[in-house]
Amino acid sequence: MHTDYYKEFLPDLDEFREKTMKFHNGEMTVPEYKGFSGGYGSYAQRGGKKHMLRLRMAGGRITKERLDFIVQSIQKYHIDLVKLTTCQSVQFHNLEAEDLCVLIEQAWAAGMVSRGGGGDFPRNVMASPLSGVEPGEYFDVLPYAEAVGEYLMQFIRAVKFPRKLKVSFSSSPKNETHATFRDLGFAANADGTFDVYAAGGLGNKPALGAKVAEHIAPEKVCYYAKAMVDTFVEHGNYENRGRARTRFLQETLGTEGFVQEYRKKLALVMENENLDTDIRPSVITKTGKGDALEDARAVKQKQEGLYAVFYQPVGGVIAPEKLSELQQLMKDMQEVEIRLTPEEGMYIINCTADEARSLLAATEDGAKTLFETSVACIGNSICQVGARDSQEALKMCVEAVRKENFADGVLPKVHFSGCPSSCSAHQTGSIGFRGGVKQSADGPKPAFAVFTGGCARQGEEVIAEANKAIALEEIPQFLIELGRMVSAENTTYEKWVKTNRDALNELIDRYTA
Repeated sequence: MHTDYYKEFLPDLDEFREKTMKFHNGEMTVPEYKGFSGGYGSYAQRGGKKHMLRLRMAGGRITKERLDFIVQSIQKYHIDLVKLTTCQSVQFHNLEAEDLCVLIEQAWAAGMVSRGGGGDFPRNVMASPLSGVEPGEYFDVLPYAEAVGEYLMQFIRAVKFPRKLKVSFSSSPKNETHATFRDLGFAANADGTFDVYAAGGLGNKPALGAKVAEHIAPEKVCYYAKAMVDTFVEHGNYENRGRARTRFLQETLGTEGFVQEYRKKLALVMENENLDTDIRPSVITKTGKGDALEDARAVKQKQEGLYAVFYQPVGGVIAPEKLSELQQLMKDMQEVEIRLTPEEGMYIINCTADEARSLLAATEDGAKTLFETSVACIGNSICQVGARDSQEALKMCVEAVRKENFADGVLPKVHFSGCPSSCSAHQTGSIGFRGGVKQSADGPKPAFAVFTGGCARQGEEVIAEANKAIALEEIPQFLIELGRMVSAENTTYEKWVKTNRDALNELIDRYTA
């Protein structure tokens, strides 16, 4: 980091320790502590006895040094639950209060400053996970995500935001980071510039972002970030938290009104500040040996002879010992590092064919099919605001579907969110589920509302709307019946649904009746 945020934020930890112990002594309520601790990237888990810590790392980049710290912390503090998140972060769970207060300082000293990892702050800045190595990408956006991530941290102590601010960078129309519908998104163009989108977001009353600028020079990204900060602070809703996200600015100001206000702020920033970034893109010097590798999880990089190995622990919950195993395998591999995906998986990049083979063997326990790469938030067994246990729901479905031996692609990637917050981005999935309740003759039952038809691809964005709820116990059978319908036509779900929307809706109607 160019700025030593460890030293800058270090004094804040005295208050964090004090309030954490007050909470454990019953001197603070759950909401009071949640409102405070989120600013440190930490929350008390359901029940208030254990804690989680979210490590922020722009673009989901885990270098060997960061991986070493993660593994050492797991071993030192006997961490038994590690979650990869949809914002390209790593979460430690089930932490004791005493360990949390020590661990958080050690994480900061190691360069993973969790300050602002939760609460009403700029969050972890996201980037396309294969940025810099993916064939066909427009250009490497990761350095710009890292620059903006560092820049935005200066506002954590200086500015009071209405709510959180999520920023992302996308290197291609795949739009994996949802740059076109985040609070602020930078979408790369083929000519080496960015288009800028703002005031989008998922959750309650979702909205696509408004395009506020086109073909901007990459070195100007921080000006656009500052303009968003200024616009949000002036026009954001400080009275009603339910309407305090940037997407509601498109309602209160109107989309055109918001764009005009944003551009006014941008003009002032351009006139009065010097925020040009001096980016020197990293160069991968490593080369492969020319031996070919064919594997569904081995992605050819644009660097000759190098591969990225994809690994998706089911539900994003990675075994702590697996991280230790990866650390040992990677330690002597030149230029190899991990990139977290926005869907709870990872790529291990810059591997030779031989290195990739060893990593493929070590990660065979991960998802075997597209369906098994499904996304689920941490769920209400841990999250204090969750309505349903999305992790358990996904586990039930994976176990049931595996018995059917469907061909890969017969069922799509599914997104489970435990509540309306859309932490799994269920509103963008081909099929998404949101935790809730279904009324029945036997009384209310745990259930998930079903969403269909979402799409994140740039230029084709669709934010899905909810249908009625399916009882939790019936969701595995719903997916099995759907898979059988698709299999009967010897095709994939994505092809099948284009001409069978009515059949899908009829199936949903039967399970939601």
